[in-house]
Amino acid sequence: MKNFLYSIVLGVVVISMSSCRNDFEFSDSTGKLGFSQDTVFLDTVFSTIGSSTRTFKVYNNSNQDIMIPTVGLARGNDSKYRLAVDGVPGQLFENVELLANDSLYVFIETTINIADFSNANQFVYEDVIEFDSGANLQQVRLVTLVKDAVFLFPERDANGIEETLLLGTDGENNEVRISGFFLNDQELVFTKEKPYVIYGFAGIPPEKTLSIEPGARLFFHSQSGIIAANEASLQINGMASTTETMENQVILEGDRLEPGFDDVAGQWFGIWLTSGSKNHKISHTTIKNASIGIIMDNQNPDSNGATLQIDNSEIYNSSNIGLLATTADIEAENLIINNAGQSSLVVRLGGSYRFNNCTITNYWNKGFRQDPTLILSNAFPNTNLTEPLNQALFTNCIIYGDRDLELSLRAAEGVEFNFKMENTLLRFNDRFNDFVGNGLYDFTNTQLYENVKLNENPFFENPQSDLLRIDTESAANALGNLATATRTDIQGTIRSNEPDAGAYESVDLE
Repeated sequence: MKNFLYSIVLGVVVISMSSCRNDFEFSDSTGKLGFSQDTVFLDTVFSTIGSSTRTFKVYNNSNQDIMIPTVGLARGNDSKYRLAVDGVPGQLFENVELLANDSLYVFIETTINIADFSNANQFVYEDVIEFDSGANLQQVRLVTLVKDAVFLFPERDANGIEETLLLGTDGENNEVRISGFFLNDQELVFTKEKPYVIYGFAGIPPEKTLSIEPGARLFFHSQSGIIAANEASLQINGMASTTETMENQVILEGDRLEPGFDDVAGQWFGIWLTSGSKNHKISHTTIKNASIGIIMDNQNPDSNGATLQIDNSEIYNSSNIGLLATTADIEAENLIINNAGQSSLVVRLGGSYRFNNCTITNYWNKGFRQDPTLILSNAFPNTNLTEPLNQALFTNCIIYGDRDLELSLRAAEGVEFNFKMENTLLRFNDRFNDFVGNGLYDFTNTQLYENVKLNENPFFENPQSDLLRIDTESAANALGNLATATRTDIQGTIRSNEPDAGAYESVDLE
């Protein structure tokens, strides 16, 4: 981005050398220029981090070739904005030529250090591009919201080598490392005072706990994330928030703040809870636009209860998998996992799992999706490794999507494969009877499926846009079991005596 001016200038020089002519006669501008927009909003930027480049067009709608005497920033050389007018970089331009019924481009970008202006956590920085002066003065306003932030990133040693974290060794005993760093003791509590911008993997050291307080906002650069080492713990302590403010919700997402990146999957890696880590708890949290929302590796008997307890949380728009669990121990309530390039939830190599009042769905519309919403397996793909699936219990859930078969049960012979669905709405439309005779898909077997509805409409609000509320006409309405349902739904609504399946109690969406 910072080198865009050079590329533009080079192109302009080549064009001008090949197309010079001197037979135009230019008249002075009369203050009647047209603009594609009169205010340019540069996207919110973090302090000291450059913005994306924005453009607008200047039009000469007259039948005369004109000369604009001056084009420049009102703040002059003190401005934090950078310009290029028709490919030429600078902050003040004189005698800018514009042919009849023609237009030119103006490019703008900025880098702002909030410490130079204010102690506030965020503020608006403004300037004006002035075209001509006096009676012919015309202006285009520039506006940028600037956020102060805590930046966390790998350090470099005296030789310029970036800090890394050791993951282990490969088959040839070579070290496998990722760009990252261990958080120090002063960095193990994230607050809502300022947003956190993370480059590389922020590692939770062994036997330490990272606590993330209500209202914290975490922004991750490409291929960045959080990783918990052996005996380390992650505690995300979000609290219930109103839908309008989400002020106590903890939100983890990519660091591209432009509106066009609001729902771009795969902007950052995700949360990795490695084998040997323990006591993970995630509450009232939104994890969006990662490659894999959460990787949960292995059970830890030293944990207080399930190794990962997650409630009232949402995992949206993962380019690969929403929640990937390997021989894990997970307990989830009022959890939503929606829209992933492969599967929303993958359980592999056994483990123990309890999902209650969860909405596990997939309406991925950014490419072709082959895999079902939910995969349960007691093996590891493309290996001979197996582990018992001790329990996979889904109660009061919705497991759905836009494919016919949204459940895949992959049981290795001779190894425990214990699963059950109760009071659950499931999409499994076996159009071609491929699974007739397969006991794992015998929906009349109450040892496996009890009070399960198949292929009836959940009437979601808009699942492609991650809006998973259900209408009162939903097949999940009153499907839940009062004895096992959560007391409140994900929004804090007290469930009725006839509770609904899924994370939300139904409302009249009309």
